[in-house]
Amino acid sequence: MDRLNGSANLMIVSDLDYTMVDHDDSENLALLRFNALWEAYYRHNSLLVFSTGRSPTIYKELRKQKPLLTPDITIMSVGTEITYGETMIPDEGWKQYLDHKWNRDIVVEETAKFPELTSQSETEQRPHKVSFYLEKGKASKVVQALSKCLESRGLEVKIIYSNGIALDVLPQAAGKGRALDFLLQKLKADGLGPLNTLVCGDSGNDAELFCVHEVYGVMVSNAQEELVEWYAQNTRDNAQITHATERCAAGIMQAIGNFSLGPNVSPRDIKDSMLNIKILSPSHEVVMFYLFYERWMRGEIVNSEQYIQNLKSIFNSTGNFVHPSGVDRPMQHIIDTLPNMFGEKQGLDFRVWIDRVSFAEVSLGSWLVNFDKWELSGNELRCCLTKVLMNSKVDAPNKLTWMHLHQTWLDGSEGKDDTPWFI
Repeated sequence: MDRLNGSANLMIVSDLDYTMVDHDDSENLALLRFNALWEAYYRHNSLLVFSTGRSPTIYKELRKQKPLLTPDITIMSVGTEITYGETMIPDEGWKQYLDHKWNRDIVVEETAKFPELTSQSETEQRPHKVSFYLEKGKASKVVQALSKCLESRGLEVKIIYSNGIALDVLPQAAGKGRALDFLLQKLKADGLGPLNTLVCGDSGNDAELFCVHEVYGVMVSNAQEELVEWYAQNTRDNAQITHATERCAAGIMQAIGNFSLGPNVSPRDIKDSMLNIKILSPSHEVVMFYLFYERWMRGEIVNSEQYIQNLKSIFNSTGNFVHPSGVDRPMQHIIDTLPNMFGEKQGLDFRVWIDRVSFAEVSLGSWLVNFDKWELSGNELRCCLTKVLMNSKVDAPNKLTWMHLHQTWLDGSEGKDDTPWFI
């Protein structure tokens, strides 16, 4: 979050499973559309927060399976853990806050008296969360009885039942909504409080998010019955909460537009993204180029000389490109080679996306851009840490020229054969 000089323009706080991530979308098209939108228009001055019921272990597993962006902040284990940045630094203040009238040993002891409860895996048992499976028909009775037992032992707890199967016992001060409240207060104290906040969810454990003061909220179209019923009973008259007509990440983008929070048309929804379009920023430039590169390799656009001429206007022929293998090549190599690669990935599972874009003006009209460039080709997923030096054109200040490009492999992305990786 060091890139922010003041209040975040927008903070999106989204659940993951069946909200940001559509597990029924095998090609992850809606998620990729959101990724392009966020990196092109929002990453540099806004905050992305994932708020998930998943523990750190299975959250990290999901990141290996899906093209998820790196969030600025991660709220996990149903609001009992808050971490910051790529390295997921824990918020120690939040941990201490949750200890009030919480005793995990007593919770384990009392829940063992309910044969209806089946413990979830060990990875889902956390310092401030004890989790079970429970049949929907037995949920109401068990929740009431368990609440009384724990109250009689002097604990203040919150019991959340969601997805028609999962029961979580948390400290009373925990939960997705309370975690977001804590986070907003902390950001405000640091001068980073967002101008607008959009919360996004699909299930019962997301309901608390919609109760946070002054937020906008979207239930995606595929929201579960438990959340839809809660919405009807509690917030139907709240104009800042909407039920999208689109699924998952597409519903989030729809809400951005409905509430006029900023651009909501993904670069992936723009045809001929590299032709006759005004470049808004270095991040926008990067997203647009690599989207063109994906479409070119997949043969999804016309093999036109107009694209080749545009390519020549992007790359400075006297500049250089350091391939992740360490080989230093002239930019002219890109200009000469890419035209011959048209359709090379046609019919294959080939996707490209950008993550963690940041940029700074290092001198008048010169920009240093940093980002992670991800590439999925079949079953092989690889990532390069990428730096690009761009210059504004003297005769066209709103257009940028790539002067130098340097890539290094992200740990674990090195392969026996580096030649398939082009740029």
